[in-house]
Amino acid sequence: MTTYKIDIDALKVKARNTEAETKTFFAKLKKKKPKQLDDITHTLHTEVFEEIDCLECANCCKSISPIIIDKDIERMAKQLRMKPSAFIDQYLNLDNENDYVFKEAPCPFLMPDNYCMVYEQRPRACREYPHTDRKRFYQILNLTLKNTHYCPAVYEVVDRLKLQKDKF
Repeated sequence: MTTYKIDIDALKVKARNTEAETKTFFAKLKKKKPKQLDDITHTLHTEVFEEIDCLECANCCKSISPIIIDKDIERMAKQLRMKPSAFIDQYLNLDNENDYVFKEAPCPFLMPDNYCMVYEQRPRACREYPHTDRKRFYQILNLTLKNTHYCPAVYEVVDRLKLQKDKF
């Protein structure tokens, strides 16, 4: 499946080197809110995920914590046969914005083969990541910019999107 060589160190360098250009491009998108942006981004998302296998990377699970909402806590605690309060005590902290996040990285449920131990009950943020197929994509451009530093798929979607800037 993967035709895209995943190199996280190279990704970080590329993302850092193109960040200013990407910010400028995103500022224009945010201002224009082009109608075709979602369709183009969704097409690019599909193309990129035909080339990239998340299980070869799992850098999101190794590097960043999703926001964990109450429903996520209930589902994961139930699967692990724990009380939600015990789940919170064992696995979660409140961040600066009072959101629950995992205490540690990598994710405590990431297994050595990059599979998720709680995949069927994983947090909503994990289900939706990397958000490149979301509606009203222009609303999450700041998050997308951050994600270019962690996710090769996001970087690739954004890189291909910039190549189509004449459509906006």
